[in-house]
Amino acid sequence: MTVPLLELRNIETYYGPIMAIRGVSLHVDEGEIVTVLGANGAGKTTLLKTASGALDSRKGQVLFDGVEIQRRDPDWVARLGIAHVPEGREVFPFLSVAENLAMGAYNRNDRDAVAADVDTVYDYFPGLRGLKTRMAGYLSGGEQQMLAIGRGFMARPKLLLLDEPSLGLSPTLVDEIFAIISLLNREQGLTILLVEQNANVALRVSARGYVMEVGGMVMDGPSDQLLDSADIKEFYLGKKEEGIRGRRRWKKRKTWR
Repeated sequence: MTVPLLELRNIETYYGPIMAIRGVSLHVDEGEIVTVLGANGAGKTTLLKTASGALDSRKGQVLFDGVEIQRRDPDWVARLGIAHVPEGREVFPFLSVAENLAMGAYNRNDRDAVAADVDTVYDYFPGLRGLKTRMAGYLSGGEQQMLAIGRGFMARPKLLLLDEPSLGLSPTLVDEIFAIISLLNREQGLTILLVEQNANVALRVSARGYVMEVGGMVMDGPSDQLLDSADIKEFYLGKKEEGIRGRRRWKKRKTWR
């Protein structure tokens, strides 16, 4: 039996006394892109922070490549092979583009391979090549998102966690960013767990998807079947279909196999 690269089993994570996610389970197999959909406040960001070690779960298990990683230091988790690109990009604003990319490789000592990977980032994001010396804080939102993804790639992770990469970007830039995400998966073999509100673009690049609501999972299955789901069409694509009008939330988790 194949062991998932990442597996969350019945996770409960809190902010102080408030439960942010409850009974959440998911898995990501090596080589996949997996999408997690949900509205603001659904618990998507908390899920990624739990997976990367930035937050500790009170209950359940987080396993990476078969190793339990909950309640371990985030730096230890990063060295194990997980890179987290947070919501809002969070580049280092007073460092240059080149210095930001170097920060992504801080755990590495293979200097020649790091230099080659910098060139690879510029190949995927050619707009950054001419901005090597510009401070990241002066980049546009789209350029900062490209830099953030490139910085995550520089760690050469086994798993890349992406939190809302489309946030605040124009439709043209969203299409460009997601095309590159797909290329990184196909050409570099990068496994990606993607959190998004834009169901249309996210499900079109991913193999499988999960839907979160109020801290819990309510639906999961192959991306093409989720795209064809009446619930997804109503709540995320704005297309109502007969038989679901007026429904506010899923009462029971739906799973396709």
